[in-house]
Amino acid sequence: MDVTFGFLLLFVATFLVAGLVKGVTGMGLPTVAVGMLGSAVSPVTAAAMLVIPSLVTNVWQLLNGPSLGALLRRLWPMMLAILLGTVASTALLVEGDSRWSGMALGGALVAYAAYALLSPSTSVPGRWERPLAPLVGLVTGVLTGATGVFTLPAVPWLQSLRLPRDVLVQALGLAFTVSTVALALGLGRLGEFRLGQLGWSTAGIVPALVGMALGQAVRSRISQQRFRQFFLAFLILLGLELAIRALL
Repeated sequence: MDVTFGFLLLFVATFLVAGLVKGVTGMGLPTVAVGMLGSAVSPVTAAAMLVIPSLVTNVWQLLNGPSLGALLRRLWPMMLAILLGTVASTALLVEGDSRWSGMALGGALVAYAAYALLSPSTSVPGRWERPLAPLVGLVTGVLTGATGVFTLPAVPWLQSLRLPRDVLVQALGLAFTVSTVALALGLGRLGEFRLGQLGWSTAGIVPALVGMALGQAVRSRISQQRFRQFFLAFLILLGLELAIRALL
C-alpha cells in the first residue's frame, strides 16, 4: 500500500470523526471508519486497520458505565453466540462479495430506525428475551463476519430492551467488544491480520480516543429523549451509507 500525506490525513480524520460519533451514540466507529477508508483501501484492509482502535474504544465504553456485572449476567448467551457466529463466518468477508449483504443491512437498518422513531413504545416482551437472545447473537455474528459491520440485529435488539441511555451505551460497548475480538480472531485465522496492518491499527488509537472523549462530552449535555432521537437518526444515516456504498 502506498503511503502519502493525503492518506495520512484521511487516516487521522477517519478515526477522529469515527470516535466522535461513537462517543455521542455509543456506536458507529467501524461503519464510519470503513466508509471513509473505503476510498483508499479494500474493505478487508480497512476492517483490519480498525480492529485495535475499535477494541480500545469499545473496552473504554464498556468499563465507563454503571451496570457491567448485571449486563454480563443478562447478555452472556447473546455475546457467546456473536463470538461463535463471527469467527465461523469471517471467510465470507475475505472471499465473498459483500455488496448485496451490505445493501440488505442498510435497508433493514433504515426500516427499523424509521419505524422506531414513529413508534416510541417498541420493546421486547420480557418472556421473549431469554429464548431469542442467542438467535439474535448468532445472526449478528454471521453478518459481522460477512460484512465487517457490527450493527444488525444486535443494535436494534438492545435498543428495544428500553435500557437507560448510559446502560444502553455500555451494552453496545459489550457487544462491540465481543464482535471486535471475534473479527480479529477470524481474520487472524485466515491470515488477513498482518503485522503491517497491526501497526496502522495501533496508530488509530489516539485520534479515536480524542474523538470519543469529545463525543462523550456532547452526550452528557443532551436529554434522554434527545439522545434516543439522535441515536435512531444516526441508525438511518448508517443504513443509507451501507446501502449506497453497496451500489457504488
